[in-house]
Amino acid sequence: MSPAHWRLTVDPPASGAVNMARDAAAMASSRADGAPRWRIYRWERPTISFGRHESARGYYAAERLTAAGVDAVRRPTGGRALLHDHELTYCVTERITEGESLRASVARFNAILLDALHRLDVPAVVVGRDGAPLRPVDGAPCFTEPGEGEIALDGRKLVGSAQQRDDGALLQHGSIILADDQPRLATLATTPIARAAPAATLMDARGIAPTVVQLIEALRNAITAAAVRATGAPPIEAPSATTPELLAHYADPDWTWRH
Repeated sequence: MSPAHWRLTVDPPASGAVNMARDAAAMASSRADGAPRWRIYRWERPTISFGRHESARGYYAAERLTAAGVDAVRRPTGGRALLHDHELTYCVTERITEGESLRASVARFNAILLDALHRLDVPAVVVGRDGAPLRPVDGAPCFTEPGEGEIALDGRKLVGSAQQRDDGALLQHGSIILADDQPRLATLATTPIARAAPAATLMDARGIAPTVVQLIEALRNAITAAAVRATGAPPIEAPSATTPELLAHYADPDWTWRH
């Protein structure tokens, strides 16, 4: 883990293109200065994000999504389609630690996410190696099933995450479900797809869902505790940044609908 001071950003809701561009910009910044960065954010409109290598054409259509008031964007990470609406999204970027596997880095980040959830009395756990690794099955939603190393509650996926590694840096982002609207993906598709199994939600664990503010505060406290353990100092609150090139890339329909 880099000794550089961590950065923490809590962003207001933004479009899918802006959110993905900000995540990619954070990855570039961590690559350049060695500082781990955490972003916590939401989406200004319901948005489907497609995995980097996932087929979207033939399963969804831009016109149908627009008519339903839903946007679409393609993530820089892999994985399956996910509806961002009643959820909170996190992103972490950092330089790759020499000799650390992808599985080990995911476990480190999961420890922080679990700390946040446990602060809210949510008894979430990490799925063991008996869980199958998930692949971008055509049309299958992200929350169809929990995979190895993912965070679940009562055997159902609670946090869907994906990681990208490139040129010495990594980017992992994921969605924490507040209320289960993932089955809506089946109604938005233009062809029959696997219907998402009921996702675990924070309401399931508590009988009443924590507010977004409470979840953000729990994440902030867990990230701060981890930063202090790693560096001896709390994270620096820093604004998000991006570049016109990254924003144009993630707003480009040729990228969103390339498969």
